[in-house]
Amino acid sequence: MEKNGGGDMLAVEKKWSKKSRDQVLVVGVSEDDEGLPEELEKGSKSMLTALNRQWTDGTIATKKAKVTNMTVLDEGEPLQQLIFVGLGLRSSLTLAGLKEAFGTAVKAVHEHKAARVGVLLDTFRDKADSFGDEVVTQALSDAVLTAPYRFDIYKTKKEEQQNFTYTIYVQSGESEAVRAGIHQGRAFGQGVNLARTLVNLPANDLPPVALAEEAEAIANRHEKISAEILDINELRSLGMHALLAVNRGSEQPAQMIILRYQGEETWEHPLALVGKGITFDSGGYSIKPGHGMKTMKSDMGGAGAVLGAFEAIGHMQPRKNVMAIIPATENLINGSAMKPGDVLQTFDGQTIEVNNTDAEGRLILADGVAYARHLGADKIVDISTLTGACVVALGDVMTGALSNDDALYEVFEKSAEEIGEAVWRFPTHPRYEEMVRSSDVADLNNSPGREAGTITAGLFIGAFIHETPWIHLDVAGTAYVERETPLGPKGGTGVMVRTLATLARQSNF
Repeated sequence: MEKNGGGDMLAVEKKWSKKSRDQVLVVGVSEDDEGLPEELEKGSKSMLTALNRQWTDGTIATKKAKVTNMTVLDEGEPLQQLIFVGLGLRSSLTLAGLKEAFGTAVKAVHEHKAARVGVLLDTFRDKADSFGDEVVTQALSDAVLTAPYRFDIYKTKKEEQQNFTYTIYVQSGESEAVRAGIHQGRAFGQGVNLARTLVNLPANDLPPVALAEEAEAIANRHEKISAEILDINELRSLGMHALLAVNRGSEQPAQMIILRYQGEETWEHPLALVGKGITFDSGGYSIKPGHGMKTMKSDMGGAGAVLGAFEAIGHMQPRKNVMAIIPATENLINGSAMKPGDVLQTFDGQTIEVNNTDAEGRLILADGVAYARHLGADKIVDISTLTGACVVALGDVMTGALSNDDALYEVFEKSAEEIGEAVWRFPTHPRYEEMVRSSDVADLNNSPGREAGTITAGLFIGAFIHETPWIHLDVAGTAYVERETPLGPKGGTGVMVRTLATLARQSNF
């Protein structure tokens, strides 16, 4: 039996029967099933008779994410409580749909408050059985942690926490694949929930120094991870003038956070994950409207994703060297604050004309990715809540991406597909690059206009990448959502934690 994060336990058995001691049994059903799952035939005759009647008259819902709670009374047998979870069409079940089904199931379990839970894992497979034991078990283990997540640390009256014991009934029994799936899902769940909490924390409790302390805590938890924090004096001596310019309006000192995970014998050719760490964004002198400022505590969603990925990587221990670079600051207003028209010199020597102080994320990432190259990054993925244009284009459904390297992007895209996160790649064009370099007084213009805003913002960062293989991720629409989903409440989502951690596992790049 293995502990899954917050106290829940996961056990594996090969067969379920009416003698099993579960207080509730979770079963997947679909619109194209011809009858109830075969596993239920091990139940009592009276239970089967009752369930078949309910199946025939359509009482058991099979549409996607629909839940049917059912109590079956048996004479002389233990009470049978079942939760049926609809999968829609099993023939078109995707990994994302499978994860949502498990999230729906876990939420139903928590509402029911039964401590001992059985899950007929094989009833959640697609028709072609294409996912395999590891993937299906991973999706369940992940959901056990992420679906019931709540950000309630500031509530004086908290909902009482209850621990659950999940028994996974799977035909293969406790195989290596099942064990790997449980471990992997737990790593993802812990990383995602960490990223969510960081994004949800208000700015008064998560200034740049506190974000750096969270990074150091990750390093303290995991033997192969080390932390280095550059303070404001070191940033000045290094010439991180773009980061420092954004920081001028704040009384909280900027930080440059560096984490190193050493998965190989020698430290060379690391993959660098660079996350935007704006712990609060007022827009500066190009101030945001009041209604849009409340959630700007979430403007460090890229940094949260990178730290969440490192938490997962620490548990997974891939055989790859991975580095995190997080430039962290607030973007506020005072007499010293950066102003429209200012010209900045960056760590790599290029100059920037500031047309819009609310286009600050790309400024700190300019120094961030350049510093990643300076530290020997072999490949770079930057991630940020960068543009409202990406929200307009893709909503809260997909993360936007740009890349200068098709081979790297192919590996990344497969990682996202493997874990069920949706990404859409924007095109690039020489004309977009010309827009980024449209300043009359400097090398680069930080805000050339609304047209192609997501693309030009990404290519601005790309101007500091040079020849290094690179991917840019814009999570402005996906890092923080205003709706509840099967895998969590509204607020921080932890998006891209699973994909970045999965990318770190890949051996083919």
